[in-house]
Amino acid sequence: MENTEQTHNSFHDKWEQNRSLAFTETLKEGSDIFNWILNRNGFFSVIEFRQWLSKREHILDAGCGNGRVTALLKKYSSLETDILGIDFAGADVARENLTGLERVRVQQKDLLGDLADLGYFDLIYCQEVLHHTADPRGAFLNLCTRLNDKGEIAIYVYKKKAPLREYADDYVRSQISELPYEKAMESMRALTELGKILSDLKIKVQVPHVPVIGIEAGEYEIQRFIYHFFLKCFWNPSLSYEDNMAINYDWYHPQLCTRHTLEEVESWFLEAGLKIVHRYVDYYGITVRGIK
Repeated sequence: MENTEQTHNSFHDKWEQNRSLAFTETLKEGSDIFNWILNRNGFFSVIEFRQWLSKREHILDAGCGNGRVTALLKKYSSLETDILGIDFAGADVARENLTGLERVRVQQKDLLGDLADLGYFDLIYCQEVLHHTADPRGAFLNLCTRLNDKGEIAIYVYKKKAPLREYADDYVRSQISELPYEKAMESMRALTELGKILSDLKIKVQVPHVPVIGIEAGEYEIQRFIYHFFLKCFWNPSLSYEDNMAINYDWYHPQLCTRHTLEEVESWFLEAGLKIVHRYVDYYGITVRGIK
């Protein structure tokens, strides 16, 4: 199956089978997911996040999935803010989840398609999405055409990780990406159990700098150490077992799953004529915000 079609089907199955995935935790102040979203974008309090959104009249959540971040943006923006969520695979699920929220709409759109009918936006939020397109740079530049003067775009893409982690990711993906949803999810059960067992150990290890395999010196919880440098075995005790399995599926099943460097991402902003106002790199991804 061609990669774009496979990736679309992968996410369609994910959202259809996990319609409320991480929705509550995304909106729950102080949760790991809530803090991760705010902190990677440069905000360390709800007040800062609200101030960032307060003057936006039109916001686009590009690649909204099941609508969980769309709901977050609506919760902390002005009552007068109009928010549009677009997604190629999950639009129907997002539309259902966001029913009842005023000034929120959802459309099915391909980020590489014609977006002219969407209008222009003060803020475009596109995180955890571009790396699942056939052309991340092209999709980014396409979105930038929808920015108002002085509008801002905030993106997050997967980064290139330690070499053994990259190898393991590609290997597991090659083993499960052609499986149907139920079989792929079942293959994630043992991997998810591994993440849970390692997390439950609550053991910390002090490791040296090992540059030949990309390990940074420091103290790590054992599950995080494996997760950062060797294998994505996600586990979050605040989520259900099925939700944890779905998040591991989300990483390993889609065939379109590019990884990037900060220099590469910054070059996209330069090409689009944007001024970078925030950059943040963690073990998993790259967050950059830029203003037109």
